[in-house]
Order: sequence, then C-alpha cells, then structure tokens
Amino acid sequence: MKIKARGPDFVDLDYTPMIDMTFQLIAFFMILINFSDAETDDRVQLPSSAIAKPPSAPSETPITIQMVRDSKIIMNGQLLSNVDALRPFLKNEQYVLQTKNQDAKNATIIIRAHKEAKTGLVQRIIKVCQEIGFEKFTLRAKSEIGY
Repeated sequence: MKIKARGPDFVDLDYTPMIDMTFQLIAFFMILINFSDAETDDRVQLPSSAIAKPPSAPSETPITIQMVRDSKIIMNGQLLSNVDALRPFLKNEQYVLQTKNQDAKNATIIIRAHKEAKTGLVQRIIKVCQEIGFEKFTLRAKSEIGY
C-alpha cells in the first residue's frame, strides 16, 4: 500500500513573532536589573540613618570605595590592606578621566563604609582622595523608615 503525502513538501515558518518576543524579553530583563548594586559588596553592612535618603539623580562619574569591618578597603574588586594602597588606584581613575577629557574635580567618590568601621579611616580615605584631586564625596547609609 502506497501512502501519498498531501500538501507542500516544504513548510515555511514565520520567525518574526518569536524574534519579536525574544527582544521584548531582553528589554524586560534589562529594566529589572538594578545597576546601582553592581558596585556593592556583601561584606559591607551600611550604618542605619534616619536622615539618609537616596540620591536625587545618579552621578555622572561615580567611583566607589568600600571599607569592610576590619578596616580593609575594596576598590575595583581588589582588597587593599590600608588607605595608602588606594593611591595607585585613584591615580589610575584620574588618568582614565583625563583620557575622556573630564576633570577629577567633577567625579564623585562614593564611600561605603561598614557600620563598625572607624570614622577616622573614612576621613583618611577622603584626605587621600583630596590629595589626588577629587573633591566630591558621597557617604552611603541605609535609610530607616520610621512611622
């Protein structure tokens, strides 16, 4: 018994809806990503503050420096033993800004210090940054919502 195939030998699929849905999913997940948490480290537990508020707008050129509980510093993903080890990293950031025709004075240094970190070390970080040529600083804290 011979079976005859009915219909065309070639089936043409329209991939347009599938491609459209793929791009919509990509856009959806890009919106869900919180890019502000990209520079955070779990070892840094921010202090709580009743007057802390989120920044009104993201800074154009943020440079994040983090300090963990044992006074070690994290910059660009590297753990540094003391404040003086920051100098080469800050000079590198300053050089990168110069290659982009930007001034270090306009860059914002974001300092995320552990809640049990010594305040004097945070002040030393600011002093080293000022010696290199940075002038804008932001200290991060966890906001308390009290009702």
